[in-house]
Amino acid sequence: MPRDTSIKSVLIIGSGPIIIGQACEFDYAGSQAALSLKDEGISVSIINSNPATIMTDKVIADHVYLLPLEPESIEKILQEQKIDAVLPTMGGQTALNLCISVAERGIWEKYGVKIIGVDLAAIEKTENREAFRQLMVDIGVGVATSKIANSFLEGKEAAQQIGFPLVIRPSYTLGGKGAGFVHKKEEFDAALSRGLQASPTHEVLVEQAVLGWKEYELELLRDSNDNVIIICSIENFDPMGIHTGDSITVAPAMTLSDRCYQDMRNQAIRMMRAIGNFAGGCNVQFSVNPADEAIIAIEINPRVSRSSALASKATGYPIAKIAAKLAIGYNLDEIENQITKTTSAYFEPTLDYVIVKIPRWNFDKFKGANKQLGLQMKSVGEVMGIGRSFIEALQKACQSLEIGRAGLGADGRQSRNLEEIMYSLEHPSWDRLFHIYDALSLGVPIESVRKATKIDRWFLNQIMDVVNLENELRRYSLNNIPEEFFFLLKQKGFSDTQIAYILGNVSEEDVYQRRQALNIRRVYKMVDTCAAEFPAKTPYYYSTYEGENESIVSDRKKIIVLGSGPNRIGQGIEFDYSCVHGLLAAKEAGFEAIMVNCNPETVSTDFNMADKLYFEPVYWEHVREIIELEKPYGVIVQLGGQTALKMAEKMHEHGIKIIGTSFNDMDIAEDRGRFSDLLKELEIPYPKYGVAESAEEAIEVAHQVGYPVLVRPSYVLGGQGMSIVINDEDLEKAVVGLLKNLPGNRVLIDHFLDRAAEAESDSISDGDDVHIVGIMEHIEPAGIHSGDSFAVLPPFDLSDNVISLIEEYTIKIAKALNVIGLLNIQFAVKNDMVYVIEANPRASRTVPFIAKAYDVPYINIAAKVMLGVNKLKDFTIERKLWGYAIKEPVFSFDKFPEVNKELGPEMKSTGEAIRFIPNLQDPYFRHLYKEKSMYLSR
Repeated sequence: MPRDTSIKSVLIIGSGPIIIGQACEFDYAGSQAALSLKDEGISVSIINSNPATIMTDKVIADHVYLLPLEPESIEKILQEQKIDAVLPTMGGQTALNLCISVAERGIWEKYGVKIIGVDLAAIEKTENREAFRQLMVDIGVGVATSKIANSFLEGKEAAQQIGFPLVIRPSYTLGGKGAGFVHKKEEFDAALSRGLQASPTHEVLVEQAVLGWKEYELELLRDSNDNVIIICSIENFDPMGIHTGDSITVAPAMTLSDRCYQDMRNQAIRMMRAIGNFAGGCNVQFSVNPADEAIIAIEINPRVSRSSALASKATGYPIAKIAAKLAIGYNLDEIENQITKTTSAYFEPTLDYVIVKIPRWNFDKFKGANKQLGLQMKSVGEVMGIGRSFIEALQKACQSLEIGRAGLGADGRQSRNLEEIMYSLEHPSWDRLFHIYDALSLGVPIESVRKATKIDRWFLNQIMDVVNLENELRRYSLNNIPEEFFFLLKQKGFSDTQIAYILGNVSEEDVYQRRQALNIRRVYKMVDTCAAEFPAKTPYYYSTYEGENESIVSDRKKIIVLGSGPNRIGQGIEFDYSCVHGLLAAKEAGFEAIMVNCNPETVSTDFNMADKLYFEPVYWEHVREIIELEKPYGVIVQLGGQTALKMAEKMHEHGIKIIGTSFNDMDIAEDRGRFSDLLKELEIPYPKYGVAESAEEAIEVAHQVGYPVLVRPSYVLGGQGMSIVINDEDLEKAVVGLLKNLPGNRVLIDHFLDRAAEAESDSISDGDDVHIVGIMEHIEPAGIHSGDSFAVLPPFDLSDNVISLIEEYTIKIAKALNVIGLLNIQFAVKNDMVYVIEANPRASRTVPFIAKAYDVPYINIAAKVMLGVNKLKDFTIERKLWGYAIKEPVFSFDKFPEVNKELGPEMKSTGEAIRFIPNLQDPYFRHLYKEKSMYLSR
């Protein structure tokens, strides 16, 4: 059936600010869907309150509404725009819940808006635990024994009938909120109360716990002709008992028998057809008994899910893009295959490679948090590795995590405490994968590891192979490793750093030079979705060690943009937004734009965003070889946050051109000591400071600068490791803790300006002129990390003199640092004096906020300035903010109820929203200011 021509305008509901359980994968889906609909000539409107994402940019939609995700906002849009249909499946549970709420108020009906891509009755069937269970029974799909409970008494009765261990699953929640295991009767009452409170309908499912069973997911698409295809099978490395968002996952499934896989496919299709007659995407989760391969259904999500983004990147099949076209009436056989351009979308991808997803956690930000993983999701991001084998993909994913690992093991970070290791195997946390390696390398039998973890033996055998290869390598020196064995090590994902560590007395560079001499070089394979059965047109690559290199280098002038790696607290989606604009600017300027990144959730790793995409770790060895292959004009490190910035020194050493601000000038700003020396030369006030390499030196410095002091390491992200102390005893503890975790680093001791106001400036410099993008004032006082502060644009309470000084110091610092591109500076203001706290000559988390508030494409402008194709005078910049914009940090403390929620110099927020107010008398601002100003001295 051709598309529904009555649909001329569509509203897409976004997912709002990033929180644990609902991250940027939904912004990726929404962006892809919007572009897909625009291709059809449909006018696209988006509502989303997240300013940090490319989804809320005019390059994505025709009309962007940065409004709270509330029914009132929807009605406001419908009054302004003629909307024919709403697509609520791209914004996660938040969008679906809002769609239902609007429907219940009769608003869609009132304005003649049809809901596409999902059936509201299907949502009810899948979110209502009892309705879902009964439906599965009716269609002959297995489910765990369970009972629904709407009260404490009903829950107790259900537990008595089913027996322990149990799972409690609240209805209508996100990211496993309120869910948990109950192993014994004494724990039940508290767990039941938590579950009932977490559910908006005060309803929970009390269910038999199938701990230790294997877990799988299938991604499906269906059209209006009831054609269904399976896009991808995903196997959880971790067994049942850990939320899928916190599980290491593998695609395609590795340990399924063909009989079980076919049975699972049939059940998934039956489930999708049973929940409603809609065209779009669907995610189905199953559990399989490892003893007899009995299958039970866990849940079905009739929308784009977290796994949909992963499956899209794993297969190259753009699920959200195709789902959007299905929603407007197309059938699968009428849509072009985005990869081959010659076949239809009515095909199931076939993979001749393996992908491994590893979640990224930030437990370091939540001191005292319960780090054990369970049914409630706790990770803040994820990485994906692609390889020809499971173990190659696993090692690449480990290198991508940004936690200082050179691979799965053999990098000096191993544990040798057997008691700690065995505890970790039975009580999974973020590091269990590494402890499995540690256990096997210490000689713990595979069967003992399997019993402790319930992880399939096939995966453990793969990790054991890594241990055996390491032991084999120890027999050689660098110069007598057999060429075939060296080649095998690289095929198994071993980094040069790991090989150097195992050999001892050689460096990463020595290993690199030796394999270059042996002509052992990485080649690049295309992600083509059809195992090379049809020629692929999409330039999307991963590296491996084989014969043929499929990445053909053009003779065009190239720019490589380094991405920001996994999302984490302090480095989120705002850097991906910046990278996307960097790619667009490079393409507009006539360069071939090449992206390097390993985050499957983001728009920058969409295969049609760059001219060429390398889905590789943002890790020196990988980046270096891509640069050597492509020979770019230069590399942009300024847009990918600290991840990309850390590459600058290596590039500088190897003579690789850095686009924009030079390494040395960036290093001055990053090195707190050098930067303070620069401020002294410029006669710009800054808090008194000193540098210490021991606790004794720190105490001496603190006495000189005066308490309270801010203790911090150089080169930090998101305020990592910062603390404010008021006496010698606390200072000693803080410094010892920092030096233990950052050996060889220096600790800075700054006098802390108590009760000072805080402000920020963002600017662009082209080397001659400096344009101040925006000046924001924080509602919280200095001492609370800028990422955790409410910020108001323009300032609401700074004197003209203070604003003038901020502008003067911004221009002085931009010129002194020879900034070409972006610069963020943070200020403390006390007694009408302005002090500079720090400067970051790179993209910051605030630029997207300012760009959306003023409706100016600042990153695009900055990228073109960095590339040298434009000067600032070439742009006419008109700001369009009437009133004030407020940046609201959003936290996920509900995932860690046991931690201290007090804010300080270390960032804890997971995302942000934007809110516009007409004036400072607005009730929202007055309430906010009153709440925060109780401890301000103004």
